[in-house]
Amino acid sequence: MRIVVTGGAIIRDSNGRVLLQQRSDYGDWGLPGGGMNPGETIQETMIREVIEETGLSVKDCEFYAVYSGPRMEYTYPDGNKVVFVMFLFNAWTNHSEHLSEDGDTIRFQDDLCESLKLQFWNISDISLDQINKVQRPVFEDLLSGKTNILRS
Repeated sequence: MRIVVTGGAIIRDSNGRVLLQQRSDYGDWGLPGGGMNPGETIQETMIREVIEETGLSVKDCEFYAVYSGPRMEYTYPDGNKVVFVMFLFNAWTNHSEHLSEDGDTIRFQDDLCESLKLQFWNISDISLDQINKVQRPVFEDLLSGKTNILRS
């Protein structure tokens, strides 16, 4: 089993809703983010992934939490097993400049076509079965109001 270090962003709109990305690979939803490249800081990883997957610029951010341990184990459809160490940040972006007329979705088509849709959701409206398995612990904690930094 290998370890994958990731950086992700919790981006909220002025109503406190969280921006979710519907991924093209499995069709499920999650926070923008992805794997760290050699030589990057975890903050640089998060900023790069937000730009790649949403087209948004991160204006400011603060560390939110790190997830590790058994809840972060994942088996890919091809059978490869990994354990994620996920660093999350609260991120403030220029999302209002990219908001569609509906006020819910971000207009963006990423080069790698990783995102099917980018939409703001109220936490209480999110169904955990729609969330990517790796990120479910994050949403369980957001729904329950956990605030500790280290999460396992």
